[in-house]
Amino acid sequence: MLTILESLPEGFLETPARELHRLLTGPTLIHLPGRRPAPLFVSVLLHGNEDSGVVALQTVLRAYGQRRLPRALSILVGNVAAARQGLRRLDRQPDYNRVWPGGDRPGEFPEQAAMAEVHRRMQERGLFASIDIHNNTGINPHYSVVNRLDSSVLQLALLFSRTVVWFRGLPGTQTTAFSPICPALTVECGKAGSPANEAHAARLIEACLHLASFPTHDVPEQDIDLYHTVATVRVAPSVSFAFGNALADVDFAPQLDHMNFRQLEPGTVFGRTRLDSPLDVRDEDGRDLAADFFDCRDGKIALRRAATPAMLTLDERIVRQDCLCYLMERLPFARHERAAPAMCESLPG
Repeated sequence: MLTILESLPEGFLETPARELHRLLTGPTLIHLPGRRPAPLFVSVLLHGNEDSGVVALQTVLRAYGQRRLPRALSILVGNVAAARQGLRRLDRQPDYNRVWPGGDRPGEFPEQAAMAEVHRRMQERGLFASIDIHNNTGINPHYSVVNRLDSSVLQLALLFSRTVVWFRGLPGTQTTAFSPICPALTVECGKAGSPANEAHAARLIEACLHLASFPTHDVPEQDIDLYHTVATVRVAPSVSFAFGNALADVDFAPQLDHMNFRQLEPGTVFGRTRLDSPLDVRDEDGRDLAADFFDCRDGKIALRRAATPAMLTLDERIVRQDCLCYLMERLPFARHERAAPAMCESLPG
């Protein structure tokens, strides 16, 4: 299923994401040489409707032309079949960002073997850093997600944005798989199709290609806005929902995604419901926190405690395939310094 190339396919730099299926038969790993041999690994299109990473890579590589890159670059182009239809994934497919080593039910899908092969080959090359580029469908600032809190990872994250989210990670995600090996992060570039978002991702890639090593000094507290993901919110599979339709089991506020990255106080209403407990809310260890975070009395879904949401979306298909949102809390640096050793110990490798 995986194709491995040592050069760019002809026409790659001019082909939009929705047409890459004409050049690539499936997930494709492309190795490009550079002056520094330890490669930067960049994965794009793990979700087929998120194409800012493709455009960013094309922009950077067109600028170099025939010149040698300052650092070796390995590119994984993921779900070209879903990209053809502008979808996160096809109904028959697994999520390409849930099939990496460490995920649930290994061996269930051929995509798991493909990503395990990518993981193995990139380890053999002695990785410098890993970046997984994504878009989202709601209103969010540009931010990065890290699984570790050591200095090199945070220095890498700050090349993209001062807004950084610490998340122990979902099983089978690219960043969770690579975090024990090298500085690794997921970057969220806002909505797809925006030239500004694509340009920001291109600047990150360019900066990483020129970086000889990571600074050894700690990140100054004033340079970073650090959050910790404390819960993932999903709509129960049996529950119908909508955004502005009172006939659904859950009728969320039509502008719900405007709450992203806002500190919400207890009592903030997400929507209305006729059910007692329509939301599935889990912490990083899978514990049920629905009653801790939400009160569903009097037909309203309201927060019980202060929280900051991220990735709230009005796209019903995305809610079903992934989640409604993540809930976060600000993480002051004093707590970050205490949390970092325990976090690193919890990861394998």
